[in-house]
Amino acid sequence: MPQEKQFSAAVLQLDAAKETDRIVAALRDQVRGTLRRKGLVIGLSGGIDSSVCCALAVRALGPNYVLGLFMPESDSASDTLGLSRLIADHLGIETVLEDITPTLQAAGCYQRRDEFIRSVIPEYRTGYRSKIIFPSVLDGQGYRIFRLVVEAPDGTRTTTRLTLDAYLGIVAATNFKQRIRKMMEYYHADRLNYAVLGTPNRLEFDQGFFVKNGDGAADVKPIAHLYKSQVYQLAEYLDLPAAIRTRPPTTDTYSLAQSQEEFYFSLPYRPMDICLYAKNHDIPAAEAAAAAGITPAQAENVYRDIDAKRAATAYGHRKPLLIEEIPQIPR
Repeated sequence: MPQEKQFSAAVLQLDAAKETDRIVAALRDQVRGTLRRKGLVIGLSGGIDSSVCCALAVRALGPNYVLGLFMPESDSASDTLGLSRLIADHLGIETVLEDITPTLQAAGCYQRRDEFIRSVIPEYRTGYRSKIIFPSVLDGQGYRIFRLVVEAPDGTRTTTRLTLDAYLGIVAATNFKQRIRKMMEYYHADRLNYAVLGTPNRLEFDQGFFVKNGDGAADVKPIAHLYKSQVYQLAEYLDLPAAIRTRPPTTDTYSLAQSQEEFYFSLPYRPMDICLYAKNHDIPAAEAAAAAGITPAQAENVYRDIDAKRAATAYGHRKPLLIEEIPQIPR
């Protein structure tokens, strides 16, 4: 009997040229046909997802019909604006700079966040920096607790467990950032008769790594079906600048540098892609473990974490509830 093929990361390998053509054709039809809009607005972060989406938009509609927005704020990483300009210049699109710091200040984003931080670290004040971290899903803890990392001006770091109230308050305050950015995107889309382009990859879309009515809001999401490692494959094929193709994924939300796995996924994107693909295709955890380079017990933990995040993010994906359906309104 022929030996069964062993599950491996090779299943995530794309025909990048074919996939690019497919997305570009769909994007052109969705924007000009279904949505009846002239072009696309995209918020640029200098990260791999927004850069790939921007390149796909340019291929679909041409550079004259894609507007890139730079939306830094006081906690943005020092290289965010430079990398965002790099991709915009590379693709030849028009851009607008919208510093959202004053809007965030007016909304009380930083003040509200800091009040919740001081509820667990009273000495926190101007000049301190912070981030939220989440224990790795691989460590075997049955119940994982979010922790707050605070860095004093002299570089001293303190890590403490967050109360539920403090965690929810800090996240609620920082969510202003994604929602205000989306407000800016729709302002420019409205004035130009453009649509808003969303940038989540499959990991983020499936596992809820977005803010409802913030970065979760968009008119088209052209890479939501692609695993993160596949987005990197498209970046390579599209010949995006090396500085962007080699940049590790970050949240760029907190004042301290923070990786996505620190805050949300608890696992680097490559093994996370493998585990998510395996779970989606009913591959046993032990086989996923071998492909991802983790133990079978750890893979079981990842599978449970995937289910938990899917349950938690159902609210984020849910459309507004009605008492009864209205047939004339497309849903």
